[in-house]
Amino acid sequence: MRIAVVGAGGVGGYFGARLAAAGNEVTFVARGRQLEAIRRDGLLVRSPLGEFRVHADAVVPTIADLGPVDVLLVAVKLWDTDDVVAQLRNHVGAGTMVISLQNGVQKDAVLRRELPAEAVAGGVCYISAAIAEPGIVVHNGEMQKLVFGEYGGQDSDRTRTFLDACLKAGIDAEISADIERVIWEKFVFLASISGATSAVRQPIGVVRADPRSRALLGDLMAEVVAVGRAAGVGLDPAFADDRLTFCDSLPATMTSSMHHDLTEGHRLELAWLSGAVADLGEELGVSTPRHRTVADILAPYELGEPDSVDEPIDADTDA
Repeated sequence: MRIAVVGAGGVGGYFGARLAAAGNEVTFVARGRQLEAIRRDGLLVRSPLGEFRVHADAVVPTIADLGPVDVLLVAVKLWDTDDVVAQLRNHVGAGTMVISLQNGVQKDAVLRRELPAEAVAGGVCYISAAIAEPGIVVHNGEMQKLVFGEYGGQDSDRTRTFLDACLKAGIDAEISADIERVIWEKFVFLASISGATSAVRQPIGVVRADPRSRALLGDLMAEVVAVGRAAGVGLDPAFADDRLTFCDSLPATMTSSMHHDLTEGHRLELAWLSGAVADLGEELGVSTPRHRTVADILAPYELGEPDSVDEPIDADTDA
């Protein structure tokens, strides 16, 4: 297949490299030092499933440099979505399937608003992967899965063809007949664990071990379920309890990408996670005090490490 991967970070780099190693014609859209490294040395993937390097047939700096493709995977940070969609308008042909592997539940609405709605299929990914250094993607753990499907649940040749390409590339993949529900199910877990680990500044093991922070995590999940159900998504009312129990099976050191970005002083996807839950809840008349509080706590860090300020005056000091 002819596949374009917009965003050659941990997610896009890993799945794009797998597909390229299996013989598909993969073009990465990258920038900066990642672009230079892939051009020079290809892309190296370090994984418990085996280390491999792909010498990309093509890596380009902009979407405008892409040729016709069968599948276009969007794997950029959420704040880049509007810019990417604006560039995609003239590069999505009648036969192109666009799948966003981004976080959140608003991503496809943005894509479908600006692109032909029929071009966009829903998708989610399950993986922990990151750029260790330019040109090197590290896959943490063995989980690496794609789930995708047509909106409306219909079967299609294009999703079956892409599924076959994924399976031949060694990617755990499946087609869903209810992809909107699958996206929201991931969002219940992702938005909540991101909010809890970032607010507490600790991995999941610490969060789940303390009764009060565990209750916070459970409440965050319940709020997302309530918002999703109000939006008409078929989420099980008990799904939050199920995900909280699932958290007990995770490695104690596991954290979220937002917590990692917070500790590194990077920009946060806060507006599309806890911020989005709170905003959608307000629109739908669903109370989301826990997510609103998390969004407020993390607001100073949303654009990265805040500028230092003068040393504060101790309120207990006599004037």
